[in-house]
Amino acid sequence: MEFRSPEFQPRAVHALHDANLQKALGKARGGFVEKRAQCAAELPEFEALRDTAAEIKNHVLANLDHYLEKYEAAVTAAGGHVHWAKDAEEARAIILGICKKANAKRITKGKSMVSEEMSLNEALIGEGYEVVETDLGEYIIQLADEPPSHIIAPAVHKTKEQVADLFAAAHNKPRITDRAALVAEAREVLREKYFDAEVGITGGNFLVAETGSSVIVTNEGNGDLTQTLARVHIVTSGIERVIPTLDDLSVFLRVLARSATGQETETYTTLSTGPRREGDVDGPEEYHVVLLDNGRSKMLGTRFQDMLRCIRCGACMNHCPVYGSIGGHAYGWVYPGPMGSVLTPLIKGMDGTYDLPNACTLNGRCQSVCPVRIPLPDLLREIRHKQFREERTPKRQKQALKLWRYAAERPALYHFAERLGVRILAGMAKGKGALRRLPFDPGWTGARDLPAPEGRTFIDQWQAQRGDK
Repeated sequence: MEFRSPEFQPRAVHALHDANLQKALGKARGGFVEKRAQCAAELPEFEALRDTAAEIKNHVLANLDHYLEKYEAAVTAAGGHVHWAKDAEEARAIILGICKKANAKRITKGKSMVSEEMSLNEALIGEGYEVVETDLGEYIIQLADEPPSHIIAPAVHKTKEQVADLFAAAHNKPRITDRAALVAEAREVLREKYFDAEVGITGGNFLVAETGSSVIVTNEGNGDLTQTLARVHIVTSGIERVIPTLDDLSVFLRVLARSATGQETETYTTLSTGPRREGDVDGPEEYHVVLLDNGRSKMLGTRFQDMLRCIRCGACMNHCPVYGSIGGHAYGWVYPGPMGSVLTPLIKGMDGTYDLPNACTLNGRCQSVCPVRIPLPDLLREIRHKQFREERTPKRQKQALKLWRYAAERPALYHFAERLGVRILAGMAKGKGALRRLPFDPGWTGARDLPAPEGRTFIDQWQAQRGDK
């Protein structure tokens, strides 16, 4: 996947003025938020489950080598193979080698963000393989030749009409706009692909050390067909996705769906343990797991270790006002939203990723809904501190911070400037209640109006209400 995070600002501006994108985001935004809130409220022990999930993850990360070795031993005992990849390049080479050995021509894929992190599709297609994404959202963006814009809903940025245009062009069939009919058409086209594929590649939501099982959760069943009908099944996963036992898995399954899509559980939860055994009616002849490090081990023992608890539910971006305004493509790499604003600088490096953590408003909604309680605002602040220490902060911003600090250390001056500022803004509004343009920083009002102050600062109003003034 092409790295375009250095273009965050112009891509964000473009997204704000993209009418189709804003329409699609508007429809998706409320659904995710409302469904999660309702589903969580209906489970009295939901908050306790979040605590337990975080504790399990912390335990695993403190003993990651032990559980990875235990997982590898269990996979091997079940007849599978575990491959270790230090970075994306090594992971691609391993998978290309497996596909070559299998004499593959067609490869089906379930949704896997780690494969996006590897730029796997580009590598496979470059070697002449036919690659077919079978998740409906991934299939749509493959037709559009675009990367995913959301980790659980890759085509959330597409409207129904845009999907209809893509299908009409690709399938050589009459254009239809009914949602159910579009889904049925995609199923009809994809059905034959499963039976002809030599290799099926899926992600791994969880890896169970106790049994050597890989676990995927889906709502479409495409993952099951991908991994059972092909002769070779390849699982791609980050090293941090291992958990100790099946009992632990039950904890994560109870928080994952509720956090991601507002469901009590996904439609399909599938455990795969090794290749087909004698007497099995289906399943692959070969079972491979490619475990990717790609900077993850460097987070261990650091302030950023908490980020490795992430179970990729997408709740943080569903509730993020920035993501909700610009979508995922503006972030320029695999992981968008708050979690991406932490992960991308840590994985890809600090060069070209300055804007990601600085776009955050630090409102804290991401932390409040994270099923494993990752302190995302704290991590975003830590990256900002790191940028400052490495002298990556723009000169103009440094000067502004110095000016603010000078005033903040002098309360009388600070409050005088506040009172002067709100009076000027109130006067500029001329009683209209909002400002169409903000002086000196038009970016704030480029896509929205700024509510005008009443002419008094918050502190003045608070003191007046208390009777202090």
